[in-house]
Amino acid sequence: MYEVDARGLSCPEPIMLTQAAIKSHGNEKIKVLVSEPHQRTNVEKFAKSQGKKVSVSEKGDEFELIIE
Repeated sequence: MYEVDARGLSCPEPIMLTQAAIKSHGNEKIKVLVSEPHQRTNVEKFAKSQGKKVSVSEKGDEFELIIE
C-alpha cells in the first residue's frame, strides 16, 4: 500500500499529493493521512471524482483515508 502523509499541510497540497499518488500508484491501495476535517472531505471528494472507492477512519485527531 502506497502512503501519502499530508498531515499539517495546507490545501491544496493534500489533493495535489493524492492526485500524484493516484496517477503513479492508481492500481494499488493508497493510504492518505490528513489532520483537518476539511482536508478529509476534499481528498475524499477528489478521489471519488476519479472513480475510486474511499473508506475513512478517524485516528485520534487525524484521519486515514484508504483509496481503492
